[in-house]
Amino acid sequence: MLLGYHTELHPNKQQKTLLAKHAGVARHAWNWGLWLTRNILSHNCNNPDGKLKFPTAIDLHKLLVAMVKPKNYWYYEVSKTAPQYALRYLSDAWKRRFSKVSAQPKFKKKGRNDSFTLDGSITVGFNQIKLPRIGWIKTYEVLPDNVTPKSVTISRKADRWFISFKMERIPQISDKSVDVVGVDLGVKTLATLSTGEVFEGAKSYKKLEAKLSREQYLNRHKIKFSSNWKKAQLKIAQLHNRIANIRKDTLHKLTTYLAKNHSQIVIENLNISGMMANHKLAKAVADQGFYEFRRQLEYKCKLYGSELIIADRWFPSSKTCSRCGTVKESLLLSERVFNCEHCNFSCDRDLNAALNLAMAVSSTVNACGLDNADVARAKQE
Repeated sequence: MLLGYHTELHPNKQQKTLLAKHAGVARHAWNWGLWLTRNILSHNCNNPDGKLKFPTAIDLHKLLVAMVKPKNYWYYEVSKTAPQYALRYLSDAWKRRFSKVSAQPKFKKKGRNDSFTLDGSITVGFNQIKLPRIGWIKTYEVLPDNVTPKSVTISRKADRWFISFKMERIPQISDKSVDVVGVDLGVKTLATLSTGEVFEGAKSYKKLEAKLSREQYLNRHKIKFSSNWKKAQLKIAQLHNRIANIRKDTLHKLTTYLAKNHSQIVIENLNISGMMANHKLAKAVADQGFYEFRRQLEYKCKLYGSELIIADRWFPSSKTCSRCGTVKESLLLSERVFNCEHCNFSCDRDLNAALNLAMAVSSTVNACGLDNADVARAKQE
């Protein structure tokens, strides 16, 4: 299977300058292409009888070569593939916008999510990689053997540079200790398993958030673009990166444990956008990273030979009694303990939901011999 490989680069000062130039050219090409495409859309909206053709990525690159490169000499100091990929990504972003999958693309700001993509003659060594127009760059980690990536994406986070590319990985089928496990995701606790295990979300970054808030407050009083302002901006970016890494590391450990040790994993199809609409819960939901949890679990289940089952969004896992199957009419978010009035069963509400998810799938598989069933429909039947 095809998976991404991500590691940190260890460039010297000259290479850092070259990387920054490539990122700058890619950003300039994106912003120029976005400006042009927006003007074309505005013209077509105001002139329905004289519409212009919306340019493809190839059209944009031809216009860039003819109109932009002759006026900007620094385009010739970097690889030609950096602006090409930037325009290709812009074209893909517009396609997603026209398909109503994502919002309209935005202009890119210097120093925020700087990245570019290169292809061509790329060679992977023991702990270094050779890139077009840049040369050999060392890495902090040993790189995988027998890999020849067709393209690589280089990005900057704070003052650190990273490289990523796709590589073929052989699935590592692991021995499973549990057949079926239900996973209930929540705000108070990140995940509660039907086995009784509880996984807390990352809490160690709370002190870093307080420090981040302090740095942002102090930076408001500095003169913009001054030396002290730039130092403060770098500190803020580093704190943002540390907080993001702590959250992602927590999710990686949990998803790896689930995929390696459980044959079937059942999670709910949560309405994340609806949960984010509640301003009281929005930050707590964002901190837990439910979407990233599902994304990691999807590819790790394929890697370790597990099966991920997504329960129907309307399956009442929290309202259903895991002992007798009685469904409550309502259950407030403040009620942390599930009490069944029919059989007097009492249990933590998150554990009760996880048990319902696990039992619904296991009973369906045993009765019908199905491996991937609609949980809500199976429960109703």
